[in-house]
Amino acid sequence: MAFAMVRAGSSRSDAQGRAFILPLANADEAALVKAAEILPARTLLEVCAHFANAPDAPKLVRHVGPALAHAVCYPDFAEVKGQQHAKRALEVAAAGAHSCLLVGPPGAGKSMLAARLPGLLPLMSDAEALESAAVQSLAGGFLPQRWRQRPFRSPHHTTSGVALVGGGSVPRPGEVSLAHHGVLFLDELPEFDRRVLEVLREPLESGQITISRAAHQADFPARFQLIAAMNPCPCGWLGHASGKCHCHEAAVLRYQSRISGPLLDRIDIQLPVAALGPESMGARADGEPSSVIAARVAEARAVQVARQGWPNSHLGPRDIDRYCAPDDAGERLLHATARHLHWSARAYHRVLKVARTVADLAGSEHVAATHVAEAIGYRRALQRE
Repeated sequence: MAFAMVRAGSSRSDAQGRAFILPLANADEAALVKAAEILPARTLLEVCAHFANAPDAPKLVRHVGPALAHAVCYPDFAEVKGQQHAKRALEVAAAGAHSCLLVGPPGAGKSMLAARLPGLLPLMSDAEALESAAVQSLAGGFLPQRWRQRPFRSPHHTTSGVALVGGGSVPRPGEVSLAHHGVLFLDELPEFDRRVLEVLREPLESGQITISRAAHQADFPARFQLIAAMNPCPCGWLGHASGKCHCHEAAVLRYQSRISGPLLDRIDIQLPVAALGPESMGARADGEPSSVIAARVAEARAVQVARQGWPNSHLGPRDIDRYCAPDDAGERLLHATARHLHWSARAYHRVLKVARTVADLAGSEHVAATHVAEAIGYRRALQRE
């Protein structure tokens, strides 16, 4: 996209300060930057006429931009029958921007739950929206009508490493960057190539991805919220009441081990999702609507931003010591669990961050043993000890 930047006064424009001359096709997108004055042009002749000294030469007119509606229609949590524990876990995930893995048999509602997570997230700030729009614009996929709407990316499990994290001879952003400030949903997680999954480790920690080539290097933002789903075994029915799973223990372990320990360690919430019984499937969906849950999430997220400047999932080691320290009973419970399950330091700290989010949702200034216990319960889907 070619553009020219001029001083409005020198171009005989009525506006003050600087203006950007852009192709008409890019005007709506550029006008989303509030401080920018956009002068769209159809042809180079119009640009020349704008700078002409003749008093009757036509001038380019400032572009106002499209009217934007911030109301977004997402699938509603009220449509999900049962699964109250999973709904609560996703509320915690949304409030603290935590990554989440849902493990359960086919038809348990894992994909249905994940698709409704964006409806719980707070509306993006202007700064976040500009970052997200800039990355999507690089890939040619940004629509001004999606302004301030958090992206939801759901690549297929056959996706290549380049498509997922970006690359090419001229580096372009991949799915992890297109999901910046939004949700990256990976369904059937073990079916992804293991080498592809391993590249997620860097952006999950740093919030960016670096693409290196012989001639140059490119850094793309990748601060996404990972939501993944998987079956518990190759056939999918391990633990189902029907008892129709006949997978050997070694086969189950091989299947679950397609997700490496280091990657699993970086997923904050790991939750089993049980299949619904006939009585639940036949009942009316009477859960809370997304708007009610989203109000609690927005309140908890506002507390986190006011306290430390960002969501709890982004806390560093010093921040964890400062903001997430539990009371004595909570600390004893956490230490005992960490010893019993042989947690790494990373897993220990991630449970603390989830406990901090649970406390924020409860309106508690301090992290108590009850908050720690709930956070521990959200890390039990794939115990390999």
